[in-house]
Amino acid sequence: MRYPVRVMQSKPSRRGVTRSCFLFMVLTGCAAPPGAPTALGEGLPAMSGLIHRNLEVNGIRIHVVEQGEGPLVLLVHGFPESWYSWRHQLPALAAAGYRAVAMDVRGYGRSSKPGSIVEYRMTRLVEDIVGLVGALGEERAVLVGHDWGAPIAWNATLTRPDLFAGLVLISVPYHPRSSMTPSQFYRAMAGEDELYMEYFQEPGRAEAEIEADVRDWLASFYHSLSGDAPADLPNFAIVPRGARLRDRLRRPEKLPPWLSEADLDFYVAEFERTGFAGALNRYRNIERDWEDLAAFEDRPIEIPALFIGGSRDGPTQWGAAAIERLPQTMPKLYRSVVLEGCGHWIQQERPEATNALLAEFLDALRSS
Repeated sequence: MRYPVRVMQSKPSRRGVTRSCFLFMVLTGCAAPPGAPTALGEGLPAMSGLIHRNLEVNGIRIHVVEQGEGPLVLLVHGFPESWYSWRHQLPALAAAGYRAVAMDVRGYGRSSKPGSIVEYRMTRLVEDIVGLVGALGEERAVLVGHDWGAPIAWNATLTRPDLFAGLVLISVPYHPRSSMTPSQFYRAMAGEDELYMEYFQEPGRAEAEIEADVRDWLASFYHSLSGDAPADLPNFAIVPRGARLRDRLRRPEKLPPWLSEADLDFYVAEFERTGFAGALNRYRNIERDWEDLAAFEDRPIEIPALFIGGSRDGPTQWGAAAIERLPQTMPKLYRSVVLEGCGHWIQQERPEATNALLAEFLDALRSS
């Protein structure tokens, strides 16, 4: 199936990454490195061809799921998701000749969940990404980030461009650190109301709302931010003072076609087991991140890059000006594509289109 797209920029890219011999070692019975594949843990879906591993990285445990062999492609999810949001990309990238690895970001899934809020600052998550490349036995990787995974990925490439051969941002376009503080941004966006990122700041507040009925909240959140949401929904990003974010969402009578009951079951089980504090603590470091990353104000990303957005995706819509600036802020931009009618969950809503764009970009890197 083909999807209509808007192509905003196109230019050639450079050489990609080297191949990995890890799966060869596993299949031939050679001594396995630390974090070798283990049996599926309780509650993990038995999807064909996937390898689950726990790796010690940056002083914590990072759970990864991988498939295929070849140049490393590291997939970084957003909120409120997990490695499972890349379930359609893992086999497709493996079939295209790549070693696809999807991680559980710290605070999610089977990865560690440090108790301190400051352990979720951007610099710590960047250290996780950098350490993970080495823990996987690789010297270079292509980073793919969706939602919060996008700024995690772009900050990793800013701090260690030598480690990354390419960058793919999904939903959230690159916008360099500016002189405006996050608090000033909240006020500019929401006025006297609350931007959802501000709503998430107070520890325990959003947790209490969400964890009262995890299944209902997740189904409503996934549906309301998707391309299948009705056009008359209120803007979820702006919460009136004293109201709940839940009141801005709508529970679907039937799940959207890209999200099965089994898919929802998996997400619900993961978050009912872990809670939401670790995931929400990422939002509680935004002001701290602004201070930590002062050295990167207005810094362009100097490696080949691809952007994929959705025409009905909030961050893509809000980031229209940033998308227009991508040829300047990411001077080695390969393409910038917006999928018509697609909402926020781009790689799940439009897996075929996403996979085709990823393969095109990765093949261009490898052949340049």
